[in-house]
Amino acid sequence: MSGPLPSRTLGRTGIGVTTLGLGLAPLGNLYRTVCDGEAGDTLQTAVELGIRYFDTAPYYGFGLSERRAGDALRAEPQAVISTKVGRLLKPSADVDISVERCGFVSPMPFEPVYDYSYDGILRSHEDSLQRLGRGRVDVLFIHDIGKLTHGDRHNERLAELIEGGGLKALRRLRDEKAVSAVGLGVNEIGICLDLMDRAELDVLLLAGRYTLLEQGAIDELLPRCTNSGVSVVIGGPFNSGILATGATPTATPRYNYGPAPRQVREQVMRLEAVCRSHGVPLAAAALQFPLAHPAVAAVIPGFANAAEVRSGVEHFQMPIPDSLWSDLRTEGLTDTRAPVPGSETELARQ
Repeated sequence: MSGPLPSRTLGRTGIGVTTLGLGLAPLGNLYRTVCDGEAGDTLQTAVELGIRYFDTAPYYGFGLSERRAGDALRAEPQAVISTKVGRLLKPSADVDISVERCGFVSPMPFEPVYDYSYDGILRSHEDSLQRLGRGRVDVLFIHDIGKLTHGDRHNERLAELIEGGGLKALRRLRDEKAVSAVGLGVNEIGICLDLMDRAELDVLLLAGRYTLLEQGAIDELLPRCTNSGVSVVIGGPFNSGILATGATPTATPRYNYGPAPRQVREQVMRLEAVCRSHGVPLAAAALQFPLAHPAVAAVIPGFANAAEVRSGVEHFQMPIPDSLWSDLRTEGLTDTRAPVPGSETELARQ
C-alpha cells in the first residue's frame, strides 16, 4: 500500500468522499450468492483499507444490500453512504426466492415496483433508512430513470418524476437537510443532460459511460459538469466485469450486464495488450483512468469479497507509467481529449 486513500468533495456540498468507493450491488447477491459473513468481511476490509464511501440501493437484492450495509457500517461515523429512489419494494408471498430475479439471487421476498412520484420518493427514502438502521443518508440518487431502462414508458416515468412531484420531494429532503446531496444514478448520458436542465443536481452517478473502454461522456456531459460544479461518480468502472476479467476468461466476460459482444472483446484485447507491455494489470488502468477528469470525484467498483477489495485497493494505488497512457492514445484506444493520470491530472485540477 502507498498510504491513505485521497478524498474529493462532491460538487458544492462539502461532502468528502474517498476517490475509491465501493458499489454494493454484489452484496445484494448480484449474479451469485454472498453469505452474510462474507458480506460483513467485505465491508470491514474496505473500512480497514481506508474506503469511506459506499453506494447501495433498494433494488440491490431487494433490500438485502441496504440491510448488510447498515449492519456493517452503523458504527462507522466517517462512512459516507448513498442510496437510491425510484423503486418501492412490495412484499410478495408468491415470489420464488430460489431463482435469480433481475440478476439477483436474493432471499428477500419483495418485488421492485417503479415509483418516481412525490410520495414514492419520500416513502423510498424512509424505507431505506429503516433497512440501513440510520437516521440519514448523505446522498440520494434517482435510480434508473431514462429510455434505456423504461423504453416506451420513459415519458410516463419522466412525467411522474417532474409533474408528479418526484423532483419536488428531492428538493424538500435536501432543503430540510435530511440528505446532503441529490442526483441521478443511471447508465445513460442523455437523461443526465435532460434533467440538468430541469433540476439543481449536486452529483451524477454514471455507470459504465466513462471508462477505459468508452468515453462518450466527454463530448458534452463531463464538460458541462465541470462548468456547473456538478460532481460525477463513476459506477461500473469495469463495464460490468470485462475490464476486470479481461476479454478471454474461463467464463464469458460481461459487458453492460450481459455477455460481451465480439467487437467489445476485441477492443478489450487491444487494451490488455498495451497494459501487458507495460507490466500493468488491466484492472489497475481501468480503476485509475476515470479519476483524471476534473469532474470525477470517485470510482465505485463492486467487489464481492474481502480478497477482491484488497486486490482492488492494490490496483488503485499501483504506479502506472505515463508511457502506458501515451501508448493507449497512440493506438486510438482512448479519446485524445480525455485527461490521463499524472501531471496532466494535476494541471486539470489547478
